Parts: sequence; C-alpha cells; structure tokens
Amino acid sequence: MGDCGEDVNANLVSHVTGDSQLDKAIWQWITWDKNPKTRAQIEELVKEGKKTELRERLCCRMTFGTSGLRAAMGAGFSLINDLTVIQSTQGMYRYLEKCFPDLKRRGFVIGYDTRGQAAISCSSERLAKLAAAVLLSKGVPVYLFSTYVPTPFVPYAVKQMKATAGVMITASHNPKQDNGYKVYWENGSQITSPHDKEILKCIEESVEPWDGSWNENIADGSPLRSDPLDEICKSYMEDLKVICFHRDLNAETSLRFVHTAFHGVGHDYVQLAFKAFGFAPPIPVQEQKDPDPDFSTVRCPNPEEGESVLELALRLAEKEGARVVLATDPDADRLAVAEQYENGRWKVFTGNELAALLGWWLLACWKEKHPDLADIKRVHMLATTVSSKILQTIAQQEGFHFVETLPGFKWIGNRIKELMDNGNEVLFAFEESIGFMCGTSVLDKDGVSAAVVMAEMAAYLETRNLTLSQQLSKIYETYGFHISKTSYLICQHLPTIKRIFDRLRNFGGEREYPRSCGGYSIVHTRDVTTGYDSSQPGQKCVLPVTKNSQMVTFTFQNGCVATLRTSGTEPKIKYYAELRAAPGQSDPACLKEELQKLIHVLVEEFLEPDKNKLIRRSV
Repeated sequence: MGDCGEDVNANLVSHVTGDSQLDKAIWQWITWDKNPKTRAQIEELVKEGKKTELRERLCCRMTFGTSGLRAAMGAGFSLINDLTVIQSTQGMYRYLEKCFPDLKRRGFVIGYDTRGQAAISCSSERLAKLAAAVLLSKGVPVYLFSTYVPTPFVPYAVKQMKATAGVMITASHNPKQDNGYKVYWENGSQITSPHDKEILKCIEESVEPWDGSWNENIADGSPLRSDPLDEICKSYMEDLKVICFHRDLNAETSLRFVHTAFHGVGHDYVQLAFKAFGFAPPIPVQEQKDPDPDFSTVRCPNPEEGESVLELALRLAEKEGARVVLATDPDADRLAVAEQYENGRWKVFTGNELAALLGWWLLACWKEKHPDLADIKRVHMLATTVSSKILQTIAQQEGFHFVETLPGFKWIGNRIKELMDNGNEVLFAFEESIGFMCGTSVLDKDGVSAAVVMAEMAAYLETRNLTLSQQLSKIYETYGFHISKTSYLICQHLPTIKRIFDRLRNFGGEREYPRSCGGYSIVHTRDVTTGYDSSQPGQKCVLPVTKNSQMVTFTFQNGCVATLRTSGTEPKIKYYAELRAAPGQSDPACLKEELQKLIHVLVEEFLEPDKNKLIRRSV
C-alpha cells in the first residue's frame, strides 16, 4: 500500500501504538474512506483500543473464492464496502488495460442484486455505481443495469455486448450481512487462474482512490454509460426459447406452479420466462415476491436448506392446488424444487436428483431432434467432482461424453467454452448445490432458465400420468440407483480447519492417508489441495491443484465416494457422499441405510465435531 501523506486524524491514530503495519492501515482507511459511517466504525475501534479486531479488518484482504470476492459488509480492507469495491475496480481497470487494447471501445458490464445494510449506507446498487464511477472516470464505456437483475444476466450481457468483462454485486444465498464482487471474463465465464491472481496484484497496486472514483453520480449523466436492461432482457428471453420443446403443451397444461423469489430479484424474470415458454404465470408467494435485504420471512435466504425455509411456498401451493413449487435463490442463479405426493406430503428434491431429471430431459429432447444417433458423439454434459455421478452413468449407456471439473461453476463455464470452441455441443451442466445450466446461452448456473425447463418437464410428464418423483425413480431403475447425501458443519476458526485436514494427511504416520474409516476400507484417496491421487499413475491428480482450499476424496471398497472440503463462500466444512448400484441390483432403502452409517463414521472419525467444536447443521 502507498503512503497516506498528511492525516488530520493523527491524534486519533496515535491511540494505537506498537504495530507499524496496523497504524499505517488505520491512517490509510481514515484518509481514503469517504463514507462517514464506515469511517466512524474504524474510528470507534481505534478509540476503544480494539487492536485484534482492527487487525482482522485492516491487515488482510479478500481473495477470490469459488464465486469471486465475498465477505460481510462493514468497514475494513477485509470486508465489502465502498472503499474495497473502488479498490477492486481500480485493480480490474489496471488489469483490463493490460489485457485489452480495445478496452475503451468494448466496455464493461455491471449488474447488482438487492442486498444492503442501511446502518452503513451500503447497498449493492450503490456499490455498482461506485464501480461504474471508477471505470467511467477513466473513459471506459460501462453497461450499468438500471435496476436489479439476476446474476446470469451479467455473463449473458458480457457475451451479447462483446464487453471485455463484467461484475455482479451479489452474495447470492449467503446470510443477509454479506455481499460480494463476482467477476466474469470476456467469454462469459467466471474468472479462474491466472486472472484472479493477477487482478489481486493489480488491486494491491491501486489501493488509493483516484480522482473521480468516489463520484457515484457520474453514471447518471455520462455519455459513456448505457443501460442494457431492455435489450438484454428481450434477447435473453428469446434465446430461452431454444430450450423450449413443447410450447403447445405448456399453453394447455392444467398443472399449476408456485414460485418464490426468496426476497430477491427473481420474480419479474421468472414470470417473463414462463411467458416465453407459453405458460400461464406461476403463482407468486406474495410475502417473498419483492426484494427485502433483511430476508424477513426466512431464517436464512438459501432454498437449498429444504422444507423449513420453503414453508410459505408449500402452504400457498396447498391452498392453490399447485403440485410443484419452484424457488429461486435471492440472485436467481440457483433453483430448488418441491413436489407434493398424493398423500399430501412434500418431497424437496436434492440438487443431484434435479440434475438427474434435467439431464434425462434435455437428452430426451435432443434425441427427438437428432434421429441420427451418430451425432451423440459430439454431445457433452458436465458436473463438478463433488456432485452425483448420475450423468456419467447415463453417458456410459447412451454414448455421449461426461466431463468432471473442480467445484464451482467457474471451472464448468470455462471448460464448456473450450468444448464449444472445438465443435462440441453441451446440453447441460450442474453442481450439487442446486446450480444448473440448461443450454449454453449463459455459461454459468441460471435459476431462471432452470425453473421454466423444470416446469415444461413437469407439464410433459403430466400428459404421461407421471410425476417428477415417479420419473426420477424410472431414471434410477434404468441407469442404477445413485443415493447421495450432502451436508456441512460450521467452523469459524481457520486454524481448526487446517488441523483437521493436516490430520487426514498424516493419519497413519507422516504423509499417510487413512486406510479405513469405522470398519469401511478405503481403496483410493485423492487430495486436490496437494495434487495427490492414489488411483493415478505416479499418484498425481488429474484435476487442477487448488492449494488455497481444502478438498480430500475417499473411494471406499463398498463403492461409496465421499469428499470433505471447505466452502469457497462460507465458514463451512462440507461433506458429499454417494453410493451407486447397477441397474435393478439394489434396494434403495438398503443403500440409504448403508450410506447413512458410513457418513456417520466419516464425520465422527475424520472431522471430530465435538473435539473441534464444530457446529452441526440445523435441520
């Protein structure tokens, strides 16, 4: 960081002594931050002498995780606020300037959701305008949406407008105090290495705000700013029709759908998507239809949490006689689905189950249009390595290609671009955490398109007297049951996480991974953090090494594959486990029981929740 120069708050800063790095960081913050509310937060901590908290806030920076920069909103270089978004965008400008000689012709896309904290005058819209100010002040054209949009609109707009890059201000389904800065490259995919590391370097070299960077109102009158909303929305909805296969059935169906936007951005756009497919509008959950940064009707804004957070939608569906509930998360890039059984109970599908349905459906629709099955050799579907292998199994039987990536759609999107550039066709991709990509208009997960594709599938199955649950059973009967379980434990203490994974890497001695777990024999271990894979020649991992995150996968003798990994966006240790059976050879109830026993010993022996004071997921 550069020197601050003269500081009128020298007397205030002098209360903190004995730590030159911290003193310098305080001086910089108080000098550079023009938001009086976040500046006051730091000043108050200085007055109170809270050096530990000041170090946590000021002496480290955010890094790019699986979904960009993400942190709580608040004062400090390690959090999301006006100053860190300005700094991040200044770094983005410096890097884009190096990569694109035509930056000032092609421009940059900026979108935002509806998050905010009034107490510190921080909102996604304000942060988006500050990001725009940085670029506009340097003569870069900016496509700044005039209102909140789904996250998928930003990567879609980057490609449509032929922009150099784009950013979405969002923290997706994170708790209400969080926000984020999600970066897309010119190909419409999230950035991966080396872009993330190079951007961080440029941010470090561009920390002092430039003249004009704080002028959030510049976007209101600059000729370089344009609003892409109408063009992008119209184009997106038109492109959506490419994956609509039964428009006439959609228009005639008696099936009714309830949609909840989870207090986020999804309502208007899901309504338009249903219209594009010929459906009557889905019934909205009124209490959750409009944006609310407090997410006041749910304990957490993540529809993946299941029936407990879908309560309002399920009760409305019962009242309205709607059998299917669709829930988009707050930035509308993920989708949860529930279906009512005949006995009145509800099934909330897992991400892996929804992927089995969507993969089957998109392949079936593709085959209808391609009677020459020789074409299937060009077809691909993708999933992350912690997701179900159901697509891999279907691919082996049907003759198309399955590709596995590291966790995170940034890996999926970039791999898809490579495949398409080589003349291949991609039908579908997913990650188990209810993230789905139907078609290739958007090279990222998209809850809006997934919602309307699920609705069309349900309407089609209705004409065959089948429910989604029944069709899922048929898929498993045909290709073999894939029973999976995903959950997490919360750990706020990074040294504890490191200790847990270091113990696994030295379980039976130095550099010896465990050979069994609670009586279950382990036949292979893969550790993408270190690049080790016992199943590969030379014991070298095929997937890219990711040293900055923890991920270890165990393959058991009974066929179970289980992964332990840290979340890229939240303080969680996640676990993923799946048992696969050959078609017609296993009882799913027995498989579930076996999987549950294995998961229990996996968590207790390898994570030691009580000893490590891990917080178990509340259901």
